[in-house]
Amino acid sequence: YIWIHGTEPEPLLRSKTRIIKDGKEPEIWGFDGSSTNQAPGSNSDCVLRPVFTCPDPIRGGDNILVMCEVELTDFTPHPTNTRAKARELAEKYADFAPHFGIEQEYTFFQNGRPLGW
Repeated sequence: YIWIHGTEPEPLLRSKTRIIKDGKEPEIWGFDGSSTNQAPGSNSDCVLRPVFTCPDPIRGGDNILVMCEVELTDFTPHPTNTRAKARELAEKYADFAPHFGIEQEYTFFQNGRPLGW
C-alpha cells in the first residue's frame, strides 16, 4: 500500500506491506495518521483506499503495488488528498478533449561541448 503522506515539510511517499490471499482484491486499510502529519495524536486514524494496482517490478512474482488515496474515517477525502479533487474535475469535464503540446529541446554536442562553443 503506497500513499502520499502529510505536507509538512513536503509531501513524500509512504508505504505499508500487507499479505493478501490469492485472488482477493486489495481492501480498504487504515494507518496512524499522526506519524505522517495527517492527523493529531488524539484522533489519528486514517483510511487507505486502493485506487490502482500493478505488478511489483522489484519483488516480481505475484507481488503487487497498491496505490492508495487517503481518506478520513467517514470515507471523505483527507485534506491532503489532492487526487480526489483531480478525479472530481476529470469526471466533470470527461466530455472535453484535452489540448496540450509537448515541447522538446535538444542540445547537440561535439567533442564533449555544446555544438558551436
